[in-house]
Amino acid sequence: MEPISDLLAIRRQKLDALREGGNEPFGQRFDTDGSIADVRAKFEEGKAVRAAGRITAHRDMGKSRFLDLSDITGRIQLFLHAKEVGDEAFAAFKQLDIGDWMGVTGEYFTTKTGEQSIRVKTLTVLSKSLRPLPEKWHGVQDPETKYRQRYLDLVANEESRDIFMKRIAIVREIRNFLQDRGFFEVETPMMQAIPGGAAAQPFKTHHNALGMDLFLRIAPELYLKRLLVGGFPKVFELNRNFRNEGLSRRHNPEFTMLEAYWAFADFEVMAELVEEMVCHLAESICGGLKIEHKDADGNVTKTINLSRPWRRARYADLIEGVIPGWYSMDSAARRAKCEEIHLDITHCAEDFEVTQHVFEKLVEEKSIDPLYVTHCPKELVPLAKQNSENSEVVDVYELVINGQEISPGYSELNDPDVQRARLEHQSGGETQKLDEDFLHALEYGMPPAGGIGIGIDRLVMMLTGAESIRDVILFPHMRSR
Repeated sequence: MEPISDLLAIRRQKLDALREGGNEPFGQRFDTDGSIADVRAKFEEGKAVRAAGRITAHRDMGKSRFLDLSDITGRIQLFLHAKEVGDEAFAAFKQLDIGDWMGVTGEYFTTKTGEQSIRVKTLTVLSKSLRPLPEKWHGVQDPETKYRQRYLDLVANEESRDIFMKRIAIVREIRNFLQDRGFFEVETPMMQAIPGGAAAQPFKTHHNALGMDLFLRIAPELYLKRLLVGGFPKVFELNRNFRNEGLSRRHNPEFTMLEAYWAFADFEVMAELVEEMVCHLAESICGGLKIEHKDADGNVTKTINLSRPWRRARYADLIEGVIPGWYSMDSAARRAKCEEIHLDITHCAEDFEVTQHVFEKLVEEKSIDPLYVTHCPKELVPLAKQNSENSEVVDVYELVINGQEISPGYSELNDPDVQRARLEHQSGGETQKLDEDFLHALEYGMPPAGGIGIGIDRLVMMLTGAESIRDVILFPHMRSR
């Protein structure tokens, strides 16, 4: 294989040759009959067609050539003959390479092998690629290149293209699903004076004209609840959240979140909504309710079964299921038990945090098929309504699939006095962290409601078999080189 410097030099020479031949290598507008997928869908033997895309394969047969013209939606074969396009255009074509963009006019025809193709009549150079693409058969394998140069990953790797096309379809279908059921899509501030709605470290910025610090939102929840006070019966937002925390296989500092609220509903109604929606997405976009996850060699490592109804179990029952007698132990005995089974617990962790660590390691991480964990400790969810029969737990679910939380759902707390007490406890007595406007809004009366959050990135991971959040975010954050 030639050194990359030689390949770059050759492409520069071809660039000059195009210009010398009167062909502008970086072209202008070119009208088409749609994307490559559209062009394929409109196939009709002998019909005229206009298409544009990137050259991704080239088979030289002397006076004639077969090419693949591609974009993110697919590929179509072209047949190019000097007699059809003329010597001048054919000479220009000889200066093109894999990776170059071109537009063609021609007519549909079917080859002897039965492949639907385009017989080219005219060609137009649209953009000369000055760098060679990754090798066809190896694609982009290096993770650093995949994530830092996503454009190369999309050109070279069909699996990546498929994931992102599915992600686009999933987001579109979520909007359609909720709007069809009477939910209003709204937008709330992404810069907030007080970051609320979750316990997370925010990103901080400063507004010069107002002379005040602002924070990128960690959640839209408190603003969406203000809209319930204002009279919206069903409302949702699908947008970005920002949390100034670590990066991992499941965490990116900015991520896409769906939050939805339904006046007069509760967490059980919201669980049914989420179950119906996720199954609809799986069936309409991902081919069915059984989702295969594979390793790098294509071997199936696990299959997630989304068939309804999904399992529901109380938090305390699940804990007792993995460590019988847990709730009859005192604090010292619980810590000793964690040490015995090699669960690391910090010395300053509160008792409910110790239990939560057991849940995360022994229940959550081991749950592959959908599991609704209900009636969680009130300390974990300060914005949810307490259970009427047991004041130590709240009416919530946590949906776990594939070993991670996909969605929390609440019967929302609407008592302003209880809400104030909960938020004061969460803030550790720092009154400047309280969103007084939100608490003031609750005093005007918020209807009982059900609420949900769904991490879209994690949902797409689960539905597409991706094992890293970076595989489902087009431009994930990376440490500086």
